[in-house]
Amino acid sequence: MILETFPVGPLACNCILAGDEATGEAMVVDPGDNIPHILRRLAEMGLTLKQIVVTHAHIDHVGGALKLKQATRAPILLNQKDLPLLRMMDVQAGWLGIPTPEVAPPDESAEDSMVVGLAAHPAQVIHTPGHTQGSICLHFAAERLLLAGDTLFAGSIGRTDLPGGDGRQILRSLHDRLMTLEDETRVIPGHGPETTIGEERATNPFLRG
Repeated sequence: MILETFPVGPLACNCILAGDEATGEAMVVDPGDNIPHILRRLAEMGLTLKQIVVTHAHIDHVGGALKLKQATRAPILLNQKDLPLLRMMDVQAGWLGIPTPEVAPPDESAEDSMVVGLAAHPAQVIHTPGHTQGSICLHFAAERLLLAGDTLFAGSIGRTDLPGGDGRQILRSLHDRLMTLEDETRVIPGHGPETTIGEERATNPFLRG
């Protein structure tokens, strides 16, 4: 599987491009900004975008999704519980002092246990509310890979002080959904460096005890 991660936008959101060399198909996760770069990388690798998945509806993760859809016709998947955040994009843009991006409701809701991604490299949606009500993670079981959005970071967890956040809820999501994965599972968070489930289980101060 082709896998590229690169920071996009003013908050350096980790945008992930996953591709299949055999079929030439790709998916993009969290295209928050820098759409020309994403399109350029797809073209350079000869990949056709088939799916856009957004882990939650904060502006730094969803801000470029509609523009990417318009350029590629790929459908957008976002959990429907984050639609209230999508409708307050102007407020979110005000938090950062940036122009309000054009957004639209997703083509399909990314629901818990849904299979997304590429035919040869499927991922299961794990609903992990807490950072937002519609937050999801993507688990590529065969690759032992978790795209964690803003639910889990290296040494930290997602903030819960913004609209839709819930501190107790995110801890339940972490303990009941993510900490059940194998220690060897590679974790690509929504911001910052990679980690593993085992590393976070052993050292993350929010998960110990």
